[in-house]
Amino acid sequence: MTTQTTQAADTATDGLAATRRQLWAALEARDEPAATAAVLGAHDAGAPAEDLLLDVIGAVQARVGTEWAADRIGVAQEHAATAIQERVVAALSRRTADGAGRRPEDGPGTRRVTVACVDGEWHALPARLLAEVLRGRGFLVDYLGAHVPTPHLIAHLHQTGTDVVALSSSLPIRLPTAHAAVTAVQAIGFPVLVGGAAFGPGGRYARLLGADGWAPDARAAARLLAAGPPARDPARTGVPGDLPHLADQEYTLVTRARTRLVRQVLQGLQEAVPATAAYTERQRERTAEDIAHIVDFLAASLYADDAELFTGFVTWTAGILRARGVPGGALVAALDLLAGAQPEFPRARAHLAAGRRALVRPPAPPAPGPHS
Repeated sequence: MTTQTTQAADTATDGLAATRRQLWAALEARDEPAATAAVLGAHDAGAPAEDLLLDVIGAVQARVGTEWAADRIGVAQEHAATAIQERVVAALSRRTADGAGRRPEDGPGTRRVTVACVDGEWHALPARLLAEVLRGRGFLVDYLGAHVPTPHLIAHLHQTGTDVVALSSSLPIRLPTAHAAVTAVQAIGFPVLVGGAAFGPGGRYARLLGADGWAPDARAAARLLAAGPPARDPARTGVPGDLPHLADQEYTLVTRARTRLVRQVLQGLQEAVPATAAYTERQRERTAEDIAHIVDFLAASLYADDAELFTGFVTWTAGILRARGVPGGALVAALDLLAGAQPEFPRARAHLAAGRRALVRPPAPPAPGPHS
């Protein structure tokens, strides 16, 4: 790389960083015109639309999530920021609609792609960013948005056709629904590419559910699709019978018992963690929501037969609760109460025990000093 090329790359990187700062400041102020002006101004100055979508809007959205997790912004502010981001994407899309990338008729490499979030998945911005990146690269895209019930998706495919379906999901609790969608789409002859945090590190759950392909991000998805729709491996199937561990019915029974389990744990916490007995009604509601999430992630880990899915959630939750001043022992106590409520479920108890160990893991010994 020449010195001139390196300098140009550094300038572009600095420009994107400056745009991220401007966009973040606008979101903090809930100033939609300023947010739009920051991104469109950068585009006018020569920043590629794809870089603005992924390295500015996408990166800033990740910061929104981090700030919420650290309790530096509230839920309402997080929702407002996300809504503004979606409208900024729309503004950039209108700006680039007439000239972004190849035209669909330019060559055989172009594919028609249907992009959708799985049923129950409301985090739509990652899927929207993928749709815009694909459009910018010349694909014909049907973007269906958030929370697309599988029957509606199938009806759409019957009516319109496609070359490949790209499904997005951010939460592992949607894995059973994602599995149903993958299986249904494949059953009518279309390959499925999946992406999003729900599918685990390295796409481990994408393979488990029998998806035809997985991409870690929008650029990787575009590169995969440029080579044509993913070809299904006939040795890899994605039907419920492929998950023999589900035969023990633990996933089904835990899911059905969700309301009872939440109520039982909430009541037990008042004795196990006395501070919770003085909670306000609002605090009790929030605690019930947290317990419900724990049960949901336990069910998802049983579906995938992967305790790491559950331990990852509970350690993340511990950080969330710590930032909000929740007593440190409350989460461990909740896991113990859940285990006690399910004595006949060995896999569930094993996953809960793994989560407990992750929370109470003893600190690492101090590093040896210079004279050790």
